[in-house]
Amino acid sequence: MVTLAVVGAGSRGTGYARHAVESGRARVVAVADPDASRRARFADAAPYQDWRELAALDRQADAVIIATQDRDHVEPAVRFAELGYDILLEKPMAVSEDDCRRIVAAAERSGSIFAVCHVLRYTPYTRALKALLDAGRIGEIVSIQHLEPVGWWHQAHSYVRGNWRRTDESTFMLLAKSCHDLDWLVHLTGRQVTRVSSFGGLKHFRAENRPEGAADRCLDCAVEPDCPYSAKRVYLPLAGQERWPVTVLTDDVTEQGIVAALRTGPYGRCVYACDNDVVDHQVVNMEFEGGATAAFTMTAFTPAGHRQTRIFGTRGSIDGDGDRLTVHDFVTGRAQTIDTRPTGDATAAGGHGGGDEGLIEAFLTAVSSGDRTPILSSPADSLHSHLIAWAAERSRLEGETVTLAG
Repeated sequence: MVTLAVVGAGSRGTGYARHAVESGRARVVAVADPDASRRARFADAAPYQDWRELAALDRQADAVIIATQDRDHVEPAVRFAELGYDILLEKPMAVSEDDCRRIVAAAERSGSIFAVCHVLRYTPYTRALKALLDAGRIGEIVSIQHLEPVGWWHQAHSYVRGNWRRTDESTFMLLAKSCHDLDWLVHLTGRQVTRVSSFGGLKHFRAENRPEGAADRCLDCAVEPDCPYSAKRVYLPLAGQERWPVTVLTDDVTEQGIVAALRTGPYGRCVYACDNDVVDHQVVNMEFEGGATAAFTMTAFTPAGHRQTRIFGTRGSIDGDGDRLTVHDFVTGRAQTIDTRPTGDATAAGGHGGGDEGLIEAFLTAVSSGDRTPILSSPADSLHSHLIAWAAERSRLEGETVTLAG
């Protein structure tokens, strides 16, 4: 039985811990979070208001899940590595290149099991796709088109009203949301990225696009019924359900509790009257070692759903929608469809299409056996995907193609 400490008991930390406990292979023995109600979710665990209280003790668990806010990752990650804990670290690793390098150096010095939560690598869909590519079913990869459909209401929830709305308080959108995708593309190709260019910006969620007559809060707004981003429409149908995203608003998920949160909290604000500055659309062009290319689009203006990908090879191509893969063979002219439908949807509430469960299963196996093989990314792999994000953001802001250092 693997013993776990949880540092940061918000939706992600709690979700990972729940998967671990429900597997029957782990138990949570310590939890550190400044919020008493979050600590109370782990009734049998030793509670700490601050992770430093836990870190001041001798090692209390086999492994630690670190899921604090993005800007607060580096200190606990380095310290728990020094203490010899195996570490599961929520993405992004950190919000500066220097801090990411500090974490990687600490992980490599410790020799412990270390995994960043690149959950897309662990879905049944990805495993099937990677097997096809590695088997040479479409020959050599030449180019990729990849779409991350953030979803109109998810953008409003997390990146306009929510914790990741501001670069100075969290980080830029590509690192916060799409380091998953950049890492995934590197995983599929098996090649590192050498050059990056990028374009995008904050197009819609701006004060000048506010409809005439709109109020500062959806509960008071005369035009709310015709607004796609109505907080009432997003959250009130989920009343009574202990699930993301309403659990982010309030611990009282009754209709009365949600209304109270919308009345006073950040998630009831008009999306055109927030203090957000992260982009709502971005494209990233990448060149890999050997010359293959990828074009990645992240956009808010979609239904929330699985990523969609087209991979073009010298002997065939693959179209994927997160559920199914269609392989086109240039020799036979035939198409084969492979159903990889996951147990949940693409959102955090749905376990990221089986990725959360797959990641936790791999981590627990690695920790219990001491064998790193189930972990599908090394600290250096994670650093590279983060460096792609910074290169893309520099390109977007400066208007130049950026070459990544070898």
